[in-house]
Amino acid sequence: MAVKKQYAVLGMGRFGSSVAQSLSKMGFEVLAIDESEQRIQEVASMVTHAVSADTTDEEALKALGIRNFDVVVVSIGQDIQASILTTLILKDLGVPMIVTKAVNELHGKVLSKIGADKVVFPERDMGTRVAHNLIAPNILDYIELSDNHSIVEVRASRGMVGQNLIELDIRARFGCNIMAIKNNGHINISPLADYRLQEDDILVIVGQNDNLNKLELAFQES
Repeated sequence: MAVKKQYAVLGMGRFGSSVAQSLSKMGFEVLAIDESEQRIQEVASMVTHAVSADTTDEEALKALGIRNFDVVVVSIGQDIQASILTTLILKDLGVPMIVTKAVNELHGKVLSKIGADKVVFPERDMGTRVAHNLIAPNILDYIELSDNHSIVEVRASRGMVGQNLIELDIRARFGCNIMAIKNNGHINISPLADYRLQEDDILVIVGQNDNLNKLELAFQES
């Protein structure tokens, strides 16, 4: 049986606390760190360990055994200097995977250059998801894979229910591929072409952004 990864989340703002609580609910061991004692008290019952500490203090991070965690998420808010310094310290300590929140593109570039393995832009990404949902209410989620490719989750519209995937013909019409279909917690990976869509089905579709935009506009009208 594989040993579950251990996560540390630094910074208990809205994004950090959400990540920490979500990981904890999935059954992972999570260490939450924030300078604010109040924020630590707010999340203490929801994670494995919660500690008040200065993340720019290398000795404090060493004492917490931060290098033993598989993934460390740096979700420090508007203090860009603290975000950069914390990332540098984690890199120097040899943390295997560092995921850092950036507040803008320049901040993100700096974080990548100093060793962050993954940079996330929660405000920008959430804005993208909201925009796509406004265009087509059937679009439940929108995840960018690269500058040119994304994944969307689409709720089957009334007009789609009862059609099979051959009749829907998303690949020929939009140049996109259905990766999976979700329904009430069940996931059908690579569904067969004769599968007929049911009410509450959610299609997981991958494709080039231009093609996905055409698909969204078509679903807006369906």
